[in-house]
This record gives sequence, C-alpha cells and structure tokens, in this order.
Amino acid sequence: MSIIEAAVLAIIQGLTEFLPISSSAHLALAPWLFGWKDQGLTFDIALHFGTLLAVLIYFFRDWLQITAQAFNIPYRPDPSLAVNKNLLWWMAAATIPVGVAGLTLENYAETALRGPWSIGFMLIAVGLLMGYADRLPTARKPMEELTFADAMTVGLAQALAVVPGTSRSGITITAGLFRNLSRHTAARFSFLLSTPAVGAAAAKAFLDLRKHGGVAPDMVGPFVAGIFVSALTGLLVIAVFLKFLRNNSLRGFVLYRVFFGIMVIALAFLRRPS
Repeated sequence: MSIIEAAVLAIIQGLTEFLPISSSAHLALAPWLFGWKDQGLTFDIALHFGTLLAVLIYFFRDWLQITAQAFNIPYRPDPSLAVNKNLLWWMAAATIPVGVAGLTLENYAETALRGPWSIGFMLIAVGLLMGYADRLPTARKPMEELTFADAMTVGLAQALAVVPGTSRSGITITAGLFRNLSRHTAARFSFLLSTPAVGAAAAKAFLDLRKHGGVAPDMVGPFVAGIFVSALTGLLVIAVFLKFLRNNSLRGFVLYRVFFGIMVIALAFLRRPS
C-alpha cells in the first residue's frame, strides 16, 4: 500500500465514520471501485485508532466530566451533562448490545454481509428511515432531558452498526430522533456512546495484530499516515457536523445515502460475471 492510498482511505474513514453515511460501506467499496488490494487488518487498525483519537480529543472534557460526576467528584463545567449524574453507567449499559452483536456476528458481517448488494440495501433502508425520523416534529429534547430509556434505545440501535452499510452515527442519530432528541443532542450522544465501542474494537484489533506478528516494515509508513490523517479529518468533521446540525436537517445525507446505495447496487449488477 502506498502513502497516497493510505491517505485517501484515511480521509474516507475520517469523513464517513462521523457523518451518517457509513464508513464500512465506503471503505469496503473503495478498493473495489479503484482496483486496489484490500487494505487488510493492519491498516483497518490504524483507521479505527485514528478516529478513536479524534472522538477522545474532541470530547475529552465531556468524558472527564461524565466520569468525575459518576464518582461524585466535583467537576461539572457543562450544565447539560451535570443533570445526568448517572450518564456513565447509562452509557455502559447501552454499550452492551453492540458488544454482544460484535462478538456473535463479526465473522458473518465481515463476509456474507460485506458484498455490494447488502451494503447498497442497507444504505438505502437506513437512509429512508433516517429521513422519516428527521421529519418528525422539531420540538425536541436537549441533553439535559436525556433519559435511561433514550440511552438504551440508542444503544440497541448501535448494535445494527456491525452490518456494513448501516452507519453507526446514522442509525444511532436516527434512534435518538425517534426518542425525540434534538438533532444536535442525538449526534452528540451518538459520538459519546461510540467511544467505548470503537475503543473496544481498536483494542481487539491490536490484540489480533499482535498475534499475527505486528506491523510489517513496509506498512509502518501507511500505518502512521492512516492514524494521523483519519484523526485530523475526524476532528474537523465532528466539529463541523455538530455545528451544522444546530440549524440544519439531515436531508442532504438522506439523499446521498439513497443515491449512493442505488449506485452501488447498479454497479454490482453491471459487474456481475457473465
């Protein structure tokens, strides 16, 4: 893998991990469309670690406050988070579904469900669901009014993210909208809730990499580039996307998902072996 390929895939990861358009779909299809070799386990780890760094850096103060107040430590700079003193425990419970789904469906999701037909279908299906949720009444709850039921609903939805084409942020933001959260609150909670899952996935991937002998010498450059570029891209995307959602709808992302899904299915049909 060249540095250019690594940078392109890292930008795709940084953009699509946090936008509701499915990073797994874009990363699975990029080598297929460009004629590149599959990036493999090593580079997948770099990308996951980069986006994990992005969400940890951006929400560092939030995580510090969520953890502190769970143990009654007086650190509450954000009043909207201070209302939910049990938020850490709610998020721990809400992370269980995706952990179970990841352990039981990982191999199936990475093989049978990684084809263009299933990816295209999930892009369209979740996109239409997100579009419906986005058009629900606009008087929605802020972070201060988040409940345990809201957290668990979003957590259950996150379990579907193991299916390529779903989009972790897409399905969790959609679930938040159905629970009457504001767009900004749904996205913010989606990103916070993704942190333990992405961290666990990265840790497991590092263990798998260690079993396979670590990073090969020819992959050190792409590995470092993947981490740096995906982290930087992810940071920018989180900041811009959260600001965007304060005054805008998800309609553009819905249209993108539907058209992209149709394109994926059409290309899969055209590329079928004769």
